[in-house]
Amino acid sequence: MNDIVSGIGVDVESISRFRIPESKKQSFLIRIFTKKEIRYCNSKRDPAPSLAVRYAAKEAIFKAFSGIGVKCPGYNNIEILNKENGAPIVKINKEGYDKFNILVSLSHSGDMAIAFVVIT
Repeated sequence: MNDIVSGIGVDVESISRFRIPESKKQSFLIRIFTKKEIRYCNSKRDPAPSLAVRYAAKEAIFKAFSGIGVKCPGYNNIEILNKENGAPIVKINKEGYDKFNILVSLSHSGDMAIAFVVIT
């Protein structure tokens, strides 16, 4: 692997921010997350940590792209999914972004969620 790192990004979010009142929850979720992400997060006993860490990943991706002068696609065009082994993967549903290899690491503990992104 001789890929050169083009961009990096990191973001930290408070999980409690994602404990959204039911009356506002749906409109917030559809603005930020894809249907697959919402379905995955809602399958958890407590969706807030999964929502927060995915949001952090999207923010980290924005930072990584802006650091290399690339316009970032909207939140809904970025999907944080999981491989069969549970490892997170990034899928960008917008033309022209398939040339980027995006690596992501996610973690959450207590009330904090963090994502680190490397673009090669």
